[in-house]
Amino acid sequence: MKNFRPTSPSRRKMTVESFDTLEKTSELPKSLLTNVSNKVGRNNRGVITSRFRGGGHKRLYRIVSFRRKHQGVLATVAGLFYDPYRSARLALLNYTNGAKCLIIAPVGLKKGDKVETGPEADIKPGNALPLANIPVGSVLHCIELQPGKGAQLARGAGSSVNLLGKDGKNAQLKLPSGEVRMVSLDCYATIGQVGNIEHEGRVIGKAGRTRWLGRRPHNRGTTMNPVDHPHGGGEGRTAGGRNPVTPWGKPTKGYKTRNRKKNGSMILRGRPRGKQTGSRK
Repeated sequence: MKNFRPTSPSRRKMTVESFDTLEKTSELPKSLLTNVSNKVGRNNRGVITSRFRGGGHKRLYRIVSFRRKHQGVLATVAGLFYDPYRSARLALLNYTNGAKCLIIAPVGLKKGDKVETGPEADIKPGNALPLANIPVGSVLHCIELQPGKGAQLARGAGSSVNLLGKDGKNAQLKLPSGEVRMVSLDCYATIGQVGNIEHEGRVIGKAGRTRWLGRRPHNRGTTMNPVDHPHGGGEGRTAGGRNPVTPWGKPTKGYKTRNRKKNGSMILRGRPRGKQTGSRK
């Protein structure tokens, strides 16, 4: 992380991630870059479905290979790159068959390292194997939920999943949230922990930096009128007058919305629930 001299209140505690070890974006193959239209929180009818989004800096989307297709082919890490769409860093792989792709860069992976995909791959950071071929106790990331669908679990900076055991056709995984769930042994997973661990400790510093990321100011319900939010209205500052709810009246701050029937059979232990804040009795 990089610190600044306190020339202003916003600079006093602001931190920025260092990019000294990364390659320039211009060195990425053009085939791995594409334009993505900014939806600014709207659906296909132009209706806002995710509030307080819009603006932000222009950016190109990096096509990440969450499905490791080239099995049994050795690849060399050509360098690590920045990705504006995610907190993790990307690693460019040059395969011996001429193919090139981007993957999530784990801790310890550096330029010049060899990476392989397949059941016979070694147990080292960056290699992808089926869960059936990974020893119990390993630290994993980029894990599939369904065989062949592509990695869905543990893709953010510093994320990791522990392989607790194997039972029949399923593996028992402990997720970063503390949840323990089962995943098919045929699903692929990548060895190691996602890199860029320092990302969690960065300090934004000023409101303008948040706007660069495409986030608009988030208004509290108590500052609105009654027509706009259930917590709105009243004389002066109020506490809302009821248990916390969304603008549409649905309970929040601890209210469970997960569908138990959809994937409850695969969850062995749910996420631990901490101390509830904001609720009133």
